[in-house]
Amino acid sequence: MPTSTTAYATPRFFLRQPPLPVHHRYRGIADSHDPHSAAHGVCSPAGLHRRPWLERLRRALREESFVLHYQPIVSLADGRVTHFEALLRLADEPGGRLVAPGRFLPAAERYGLVRDIDRMVLERVAALLADRRSADEYGENGEDGVSVAINLSALSVTDCSMLAHIKHQLALHDVDPGRLVIEVTETAAISDMERAKAFCAGVQALGCEVALDDFGAGFGSFQYLKHLPFSYLKIDGDFIRGLTGSPEDQLVVKALVGVTRGMGRRTIAEFVGDEATLELLRDYGVDYAQGFEVGRPVCPVEAFAGIG
Repeated sequence: MPTSTTAYATPRFFLRQPPLPVHHRYRGIADSHDPHSAAHGVCSPAGLHRRPWLERLRRALREESFVLHYQPIVSLADGRVTHFEALLRLADEPGGRLVAPGRFLPAAERYGLVRDIDRMVLERVAALLADRRSADEYGENGEDGVSVAINLSALSVTDCSMLAHIKHQLALHDVDPGRLVIEVTETAAISDMERAKAFCAGVQALGCEVALDDFGAGFGSFQYLKHLPFSYLKIDGDFIRGLTGSPEDQLVVKALVGVTRGMGRRTIAEFVGDEATLELLRDYGVDYAQGFEVGRPVCPVEAFAGIG
């Protein structure tokens, strides 16, 4: 990625490339901190034609071959797991090998199936939250349970029926809306800013929370910050991975923490890969951390073991 070389350490989100498509937002499971690396199964558009993805994805939806893994998000104040992010995998290959989303989400977008996948993820997460609603899992008074965050594509964010579907799923499973966090990326927002703004406001009106994901990943980041209602700002991993050795990244992260706190919101650092980065984030006042240093994506049984 381009970096600033000016004497004033201009923040890199003014110089970055346009935001990436939805498939780059879903983390892989390889031991890499780069979600765009080959280890995560990202393929070129030409690669979409090498396999019959349309029928494969339709079959996966019919046969429930998609699985969700959950990665913890930890409070830097006390080390407590406060959230999980639901991360999508496809489990339809021989031997049970999981397919990273970078391989199939481009095709899902191309063939218009990503909206169906988003709805499936929402339905699964709502059911999971309902299963964990008992007092002994959510704390003695049923008030201390973790939240779960899901990513939504641009098609879902601009879909006029999506808010009603979220409301229906919360009611169907009798889920506290405060347990659900909807993550919206700049890619989703800039496709139709007015609809995205209305969608985020509607999500908050339901009682759910909104996270601005991958903040700093595109040209319009501050416009995105100004116009979209949100509770959490997730600092893009490109500013976090090299944080300990980059004065420019340090300036950007400190500035984002200051702006976000000034707005009465909270920050989450993504792709935290080592203890030194974690300590620096604490010093800067970042509220939460997500990454291999605090927890890898795992199946729901393993993820929620001991939470309560």
